[in-house]
Amino acid sequence: MTAPYVLILYYSRQGSVRNLALQIARGVEEAGLEAMLRTVPPVSATCEATEPAIPDSGAPYCSLAELAGCAALALGSPTRFGNMAAPLKYFIDQSSGLWMKGDLLGKPAGVFTSTSSLHGGQESTLLSMMLPLLHHGMLLTGLPYSEKALYSTSSGGTPYGPSHMAGINNDTQLSADEITLARALGRRLATLATTLGHT
Repeated sequence: MTAPYVLILYYSRQGSVRNLALQIARGVEEAGLEAMLRTVPPVSATCEATEPAIPDSGAPYCSLAELAGCAALALGSPTRFGNMAAPLKYFIDQSSGLWMKGDLLGKPAGVFTSTSSLHGGQESTLLSMMLPLLHHGMLLTGLPYSEKALYSTSSGGTPYGPSHMAGINNDTQLSADEITLARALGRRLATLATTLGHT
């Protein structure tokens, strides 16, 4: 992809984080930029385990070059005990070369998550995902309360970023408010990237 793009980088086991990513992509495109959806492979305790270079389905695996080249970043993960999932952290941990070159300095970034329960660690997960982005010098954006869905949501959605409450069986569809807030983050990232001259 040669045109400026917002990278939507996520890990999703059951599909709910992926569904949020798709809505963020819609928001990015509504604001006039291209959305690049990428994921990361799972990690394994078996040292010899390898994943195919291209996943069987869903978004392609992200490369560090794609991360470096983005105009803005949306980073998404399910909650793992109030923290981001290991596969996403493993990928981010490999980005020290980008940090040393300052490839992400000054670029806007936002975060998103999904949990099986309403109080399943959404906010702590979102905050934990912000930490490496701050180290990279990215400009974090959340969702301001001018987004009226923050007042009306009875499921996911926080000022720290979009979220989803998937249910214990992961069978809860995105609510209208969750969709609204996910698209709002996409539009915000694309607009900020353009305003800051990263496009």
